[in-house]
Amino acid sequence: MNIALRSPREEGLTAEEIKKALVCSLQGRTPKKVLIVPPDFTRFHSNAGYITNEYYHMLKDIAQVDIMPALGTHVKMTEEECAEMYGDIPYGKFLEHHWRTDVVKVGTVPAEYLAEISEGTWTEPIDCEVNKILFEGYDLILSVGQVVPHEVIGMSNHSKNILVGLGGSKFINASHMVGALYGMERMMGKDNTVARKLFDYCMEHFLRELPILWVLTVTTAPGGVIQTHGLFIGEGRKPLEDAIALSQIKNLDLLEKPVQKCVVYLTPKEFKSTWLGNKSVYRTRMAIADGGELLVLAPGIEKFGEDEGVDKLIRKYGYIGREKVLQLYQTEQDLKENLSAAAHLIHGSSDGRFKITYAVKNITKEEIEGVNFAYADYDEAVKRYNLEKLQPGWNLMPDGEEIFFVPNPALGLWMSKDRL
Repeated sequence: MNIALRSPREEGLTAEEIKKALVCSLQGRTPKKVLIVPPDFTRFHSNAGYITNEYYHMLKDIAQVDIMPALGTHVKMTEEECAEMYGDIPYGKFLEHHWRTDVVKVGTVPAEYLAEISEGTWTEPIDCEVNKILFEGYDLILSVGQVVPHEVIGMSNHSKNILVGLGGSKFINASHMVGALYGMERMMGKDNTVARKLFDYCMEHFLRELPILWVLTVTTAPGGVIQTHGLFIGEGRKPLEDAIALSQIKNLDLLEKPVQKCVVYLTPKEFKSTWLGNKSVYRTRMAIADGGELLVLAPGIEKFGEDEGVDKLIRKYGYIGREKVLQLYQTEQDLKENLSAAAHLIHGSSDGRFKITYAVKNITKEEIEGVNFAYADYDEAVKRYNLEKLQPGWNLMPDGEEIFFVPNPALGLWMSKDRL
């Protein structure tokens, strides 16, 4: 049974409406061992925290319930983050995904198929690896998360929650590079992209026997208040397709004209690295005019990579543009062994089309400029671009400068109509 719940109200579904749907999704099921795979703190506004908490309390007295956040390459969640996102679930219930060590190979995607779907931009086989916990006798796996435009796959979640969120280094690296080579601007906001076809292949050929129930949200968060516009629960691909259709309405912002100056704010609790903070680049790049500027107000940024090894690579090479990265990854062994980092360097550059300025507090001017971004002092920047006065969207500054303000880039995709 599939559940497709859409709110007719702008403020979204109520907690009671969501809870009722969750109860309905468990009807007829008598699981004894359950694994919940929610997103981590970087997807706080997915409302997956509330959903995970409700599922835990519904199941904990009748089944063993384990929770493994879909970290991918991100750092482990702190006890404080778990409490803020997931409520009163004991911290000891949360298991950590180790993407370099705790995985098993479940199959190989053939080179011929990859060459076909990528139009020849990727011609090597890819090993599919996932966390071994998925095969430890669970009779129900609840994969919880948000569908929203995404730079690697087109639209986030569904199989990505398992294959990347609980994926291994080889698959994460290769899948990121597949998308980067094909071109993220050809994919963002769309279904059936090259990366999605890769993920679908893995689910169909290697993981179809897993008892996964997909629990997908479509949300926005004006003023930081989560609004859940849709909840889609079920097996197979239908919940994803329903969620994508709604997300393309709620999370895709088409602008009448390109933006000359885009100002993006990164909340310090959510964004501590440019690995995450460069969503400001990915999600606005198709709205920014040639010769324009992206100013990123990033008070929490203190490093570049979530992973120490990736951080070193970003510092070593910098955001140098697509063509240079494509040249280097052919010859430099450290990039060959960390293709997700190479892909990130491609994604995080404007290829010289517009200026990217990071306004920061906890990282130096030399470090920012060392990775080929422009630097601004955060405190000085917010004197001019006062967060308490800016409204989402177009703003006219006192001196006549027109800017476009994005308070959280993780929640959407912005595009000028001339790039549609």
